[in-house]
Amino acid sequence: MLRSVNDLIGYVLQAQDGEIGRCKDFLFDDEHWTIRYMVADTGKWLPGEKVLVSPISLDKPDWDSHHFPVRLTKQQLEDRPPLDEEAPVSRQYERSWHMHYGWPYYWAGPGVWGTAAYPPMLFVQQAHPEQQEPEERPEESHLRSVDEVKGYGIKAEDGDIGHVDNFIVDDMSWTLRYVVVDTRNILPGKKVLVATQWLKLVDWHTRELTVDLTTDEIKGSPEYDPTAPVNRDYEEELFDYYGRPVPKE
Repeated sequence: MLRSVNDLIGYVLQAQDGEIGRCKDFLFDDEHWTIRYMVADTGKWLPGEKVLVSPISLDKPDWDSHHFPVRLTKQQLEDRPPLDEEAPVSRQYERSWHMHYGWPYYWAGPGVWGTAAYPPMLFVQQAHPEQQEPEERPEESHLRSVDEVKGYGIKAEDGDIGHVDNFIVDDMSWTLRYVVVDTRNILPGKKVLVATQWLKLVDWHTRELTVDLTTDEIKGSPEYDPTAPVNRDYEEELFDYYGRPVPKE
């Protein structure tokens, strides 16, 4: 099912032996546009520390009570490799983090989650001491904060259209399927969805995303209603409007 990322902020993160805090942000990778970690606000439990929770460790969420069950103990989370609150999460750190929990690397394999179709499948897989992965600099990081990217400018092929307001995520794969665009530059008050696969350029330095659409196309796009779910009917209407094949469910 598709869900608003903004709506997930504040969800309770429940370890096997007690609450560890609430979700305050997400880290996604800028290659596959997939959420890799939740960043927990741990309150009085571990004040001032950055605690990452991977979708790998999540049990089935309780969407009604706004709880994310985590299949780890508080001690397992507390014993994680230390991370500077202000430092970016490097690939080198991710390696040590995954080895701490004994999980295979999500980036080592053919799919969005490596060798697994969905993140929880990696929870039961055994990590190998020498995991195969692409060559890259140890300090290289592909992780971006959702909170930071909100507000980035969005450009069409022929001009500015607005800014990033939110994202829509698939709650099975944790892939960011759509960018919610506030089109105040051309249509004040209207929000539209742009599939992440339509992004043709992302400039992290200038904080701008460019889509392979024109302003006129976006002006006529089906409007996104934040109070309504993004269902299959809406997706079909959206892709049909742009004359593009509807993605498989």
